[in-house]
Amino acid sequence: MKSAFQTVALIGKYMNPETRDQILALARFLAERQIGVFVEEKTAQHSSIKGYTTLQMNAIGAYADLAIVLGGDGTMLTVARALLDYKIPLVGVNRGRFGFLTDINSDHMLDSVAGILDGKYDTEQRILLEACIVRAGQTVGQGYALNDVVINKNGLARLIELEIHVDGHFVQKQRSDGLIVATPTGTTAYSLSAGGPILHPMLDAIALVPICPHTLSNRPIAIGSASEVVVEVVHAEDASVHLDGQMKMALQPGDRVQIKCAKNKITLLHPPGHNHFDVLREKLHWG
Repeated sequence: MKSAFQTVALIGKYMNPETRDQILALARFLAERQIGVFVEEKTAQHSSIKGYTTLQMNAIGAYADLAIVLGGDGTMLTVARALLDYKIPLVGVNRGRFGFLTDINSDHMLDSVAGILDGKYDTEQRILLEACIVRAGQTVGQGYALNDVVINKNGLARLIELEIHVDGHFVQKQRSDGLIVATPTGTTAYSLSAGGPILHPMLDAIALVPICPHTLSNRPIAIGSASEVVVEVVHAEDASVHLDGQMKMALQPGDRVQIKCAKNKITLLHPPGHNHFDVLREKLHWG
């Protein structure tokens, strides 16, 4: 049977001996099926993997038909942002602790990958957020987030004051530790621990979740994913914006963080029969 994918890129969590062994096993498995194998450059360097063509992360989308990510959800977040401008689908093999995104069990990796190569998979698209920081009318920072855009205070104990607009309409001022703007994917991350709702990943929605608000009537709300959220920093001595907890930019009073859905989505491939409620039940220990 001809494979649904002819070239595959392997991307792993760095500095993990078990991940190295699995990447090598997967690379050999793919080569035996006469599928072209690329190993992401830093993965190869940190894991001392030799004998395979390496690619920088930003080149993978131009050469590979499929990317397999071995690691935790944090690794998948990094890869998703890096490959957003390409239509390359992603497969996640869980080498982390939780694994909402990297859902293939490492013990069944080869069987699951074989099925996907044979065209047996479920497809799921996830939205990302684009955040721009505007200061005195000029864009001073920009980035993407698969999970969330978080505006919060840093080390100081004092609350920050934010003003929130949606589609040009004033929503509220809030004094709090910050605000989480989460995609459906991100509603099982920081947003969940802050009391936000769990949104099914197929919903075209965004959650706005205050972090420890001074007024308890400031509650989480969900809005359509076509909306644009603008958060102005009214007062803060030490504030910043974080994208997926991996990128950080400092904020000043008067800064406006403009948040909207990115133009492109990422595509995740799952083994047949994948069900989000099964994932929630397993990871959150529901009865």
